[in-house]
Amino acid sequence: MNLFEWTLKINGFPLKEAQAKLQQIQAVPEADYPAYLEKQKWDIVRYHYQNNKCYQDLVGPSLPERWEDLPIMTKADLQQPLGDRLSSGYTKKNVYVNKTSGSSGHPFVFAKDKFCHALTWAQIIDRFSWYNIDFNEDLQARFYGIPLDPINYAKERLKDRLSKRYRFSIFDLSDDKLEKALKTFERKKFVYVNGYTSSIVLFARFLKRQNICLQSVCPSLRYCMVTSEMLFPSDKALIEQSFGVPVINEYGASEMDLIAFTNRAGDFQLNQETILVEVLNDLGEPCEFDTPGRLVLTSLYNKAHPMIRYEIGDIGVLDRRSSPKKPLLKQLIGRTNDVARLPDGKVVPGLTFYYVTKSIIEDGGRVKEFVVHQTQPDAFQIQYVSDGALTKAEMDQIIKSLNTYLGQDLKLSFERKEQIERSASGKLKQFTTELD
Repeated sequence: MNLFEWTLKINGFPLKEAQAKLQQIQAVPEADYPAYLEKQKWDIVRYHYQNNKCYQDLVGPSLPERWEDLPIMTKADLQQPLGDRLSSGYTKKNVYVNKTSGSSGHPFVFAKDKFCHALTWAQIIDRFSWYNIDFNEDLQARFYGIPLDPINYAKERLKDRLSKRYRFSIFDLSDDKLEKALKTFERKKFVYVNGYTSSIVLFARFLKRQNICLQSVCPSLRYCMVTSEMLFPSDKALIEQSFGVPVINEYGASEMDLIAFTNRAGDFQLNQETILVEVLNDLGEPCEFDTPGRLVLTSLYNKAHPMIRYEIGDIGVLDRRSSPKKPLLKQLIGRTNDVARLPDGKVVPGLTFYYVTKSIIEDGGRVKEFVVHQTQPDAFQIQYVSDGALTKAEMDQIIKSLNTYLGQDLKLSFERKEQIERSASGKLKQFTTELD
């Protein structure tokens, strides 16, 4: 048994049993898969309805016969003491406890039973194996946030050491720090990069300015895995050019599981082995293929804490090539609460502002990163980091493009900054609004 698996075992997480269960699920034939999902989703619902008062109160006096009549849970429903949300027989001492990053605006503490948490790790190890990455042996270059308080900081560093990871700080991504990161790549035999999309994109831009391909200084590097933030096609192309290796997209949520992962065919494959994924419209009805909808997830194996028809807060599009056993996410659009409400009543995805601005602002190559803030219904501020200030012509082009795209006159202001503020977890939120 390797060191990583040993640390899971001594903490009570039965990885071997979870891996055996995952293999059993994967062995279910395609024709029998709908029946597997139907049985498992109702098994977990009945379990929590019988053993969890919090879920009983949410559902009501009787359990509906139709799946569609079960309530959709939100993060707000879970912002109550954890002890009140645990199922019978579970306490804070015999479950895995963690908290979400709060990037959605609704942070909360959650729990998984130890088998469920082990199943999450079994999923991750399985997906990494698609690319022949040995999770326990291959060295990872990690671009993630890290707690700054001494105790949790030390814990994360210890976990990195045990998990074959070398972590780079993402709270200071100045050229000096990125130069030091490059020197580390020259010394260490990294096999893959894993981390927040925005931080890796920033490193890729630095490499492009230096006219350096990362694999040329680190020949052992084989893949780059991005997670936690939107991956735009242009950013994917930039990373692949600057790193010299393929980019793999990972989408997950700490309170749930690994949700989607780029498969060997290049498709963004949803996990419908340990979770059930629904794409619903505003009326709560299933969306047609190729139609954007709210992602609603059910944890099929978490007995400690109900996560049933849980609205994750993201919008996605299901590919028509999907099957029950192999659903494909055609597009991950962004968060449901990242919307801009305009003076004429129009509601526009916040990433629209980011994407339209991005297509112009990066042409010159001077802007390293930027974010968009809505301050009033008709007023937006673009904060950016660059080697030189945007010219009036560049600002006028952005204003013209946004007004043309949205069909109305908006007030745009620009602020050049030394550094873009990130969340406590290190994530970068590309669009925010100060409006309710």
